[in-house]
Amino acid sequence: MATTHRRPPAPQPELYRFAPLDFAALGTYVAIAGVFTVAGELLAPALQQLAPSPAAASYLVNLIFYGSVAVLAFLAARRVVVRDLRVLATRPWFTVLMVPAAVIVMMILTAVVVAAGGEAQTSANQAGLQSLMQQVPAWLIVPVLVVVGPFVEEYIFRHLLIGKLSRRLNIWLCCALSVVVFAGIHIAGQEAITLTALLPYLAMGATLVFVYVWTGRNVMFSYFVHAAKNLLAVVFIYAIPPELFEQLQQAQA
Repeated sequence: MATTHRRPPAPQPELYRFAPLDFAALGTYVAIAGVFTVAGELLAPALQQLAPSPAAASYLVNLIFYGSVAVLAFLAARRVVVRDLRVLATRPWFTVLMVPAAVIVMMILTAVVVAAGGEAQTSANQAGLQSLMQQVPAWLIVPVLVVVGPFVEEYIFRHLLIGKLSRRLNIWLCCALSVVVFAGIHIAGQEAITLTALLPYLAMGATLVFVYVWTGRNVMFSYFVHAAKNLLAVVFIYAIPPELFEQLQQAQA
């Protein structure tokens, strides 16, 4: 009797053509990010009137930002998401083992490039998230920073900037663009953009680009790596007592 082998789904080039929903998701991302980067201080008083505290206002901004883009991103990429999950389902042990391995590599690479760049510098984005997690319970933070946020960023910085844009530009140029834009967007709004602030995000972006290309442009694999890294950071921050966390921040200052 003939035996059947489970094969990954065949490539579907039509999934990498830009669609109107892609432009809608990207436009929404750029518009909301731009408004809060340029006019965030002007909008802060109005947001604080809607929220009971500055931390709640900051959480509300992130929820609106990532939530609105995530809906459009999922609608635009739903066929790719299903295809990539099916591919990963054909090799479950690969996914289970390689996701944590990629996170470890990312952490090592980050430590190396930060050490090579000199004194570590915490970006305004990172400081803001750390402050937010000190004031907002984990059950509210995890859906935004671990589930929704990484999906939005992998859709834009990997699926769009590499998967789709590489149909028109050289793929290595797209990879470099993905790394640089990913790092830059995470420190946008700071008074000065410095290499020391960029380095951790450059290392993170480079790792995510590598695993995305290495797995055949599988956006769900890079998403799982990104989500796992964010989850580790959330667990780390919530596991540290606030007093010790403040001492660590003062030691870095």
